[in-house]
Amino acid sequence: MQYHPPIDGCGCIATPDVSNGGMADVLELVKAGGWLMWPIIACSVVAMAIVVERLWLYRPRRVLPANLVAQIWQLHQKNQLTPAHVATVRNSSPLGRILAAGLVNRLHAREVMKEAIEEEGRQVVHDLERYLNTLGTIANISPLLGLLGTVIGMIKVFAAITTSGVGNPTVLAGGISEALITTAAGLSVAIPALIFHRYLSGRVDRIVMSMEEQALKMVEVMHGQREQ
Repeated sequence: MQYHPPIDGCGCIATPDVSNGGMADVLELVKAGGWLMWPIIACSVVAMAIVVERLWLYRPRRVLPANLVAQIWQLHQKNQLTPAHVATVRNSSPLGRILAAGLVNRLHAREVMKEAIEEEGRQVVHDLERYLNTLGTIANISPLLGLLGTVIGMIKVFAAITTSGVGNPTVLAGGISEALITTAAGLSVAIPALIFHRYLSGRVDRIVMSMEEQALKMVEVMHGQREQ
């Protein structure tokens, strides 16, 4: 049986009152939006999970530990940079992975050391950008899902007009409500997803630039091309 929202005294659609924040009111909105509300809700859950996980991963102390290059340099100066220390550096952070790739090749030429760092860096950047494409996809498809709900709702409206005419607004209410609610829901998911996608992408770019700076500093110091 198709859901039809109530009509108030002036013949307008009476939207569910969500001011009290009741679960029943939220369910009424979902029912009024039709089946397309479920993929929109799923997109919102996935987007929220990605944003929280990426924000936790991109913490500065987790990605770019302070004074890591200085600590490596001190161990190198004291000839205490053992394979165990290199393994500890590798497991400490994404920056540590890049620096460890260079440390393994520190006895080779500068070009070999930089090439090893660049190869490892590509893998680290790929890991940092994980799920960002999914978040961008959600930002793009959510308004399209809302638009699809609008089209489906309007089709129902015109079908009801063809069958019953325009004299009974109750017959038209279901399609109009579905069109408006799905559009609003799609935009409500897409706008935050797009904002966070841009923000997180910029955050990755800044992290990568800092990693490149730290790695280049380590290479130049160990090869005597930069003062301590």
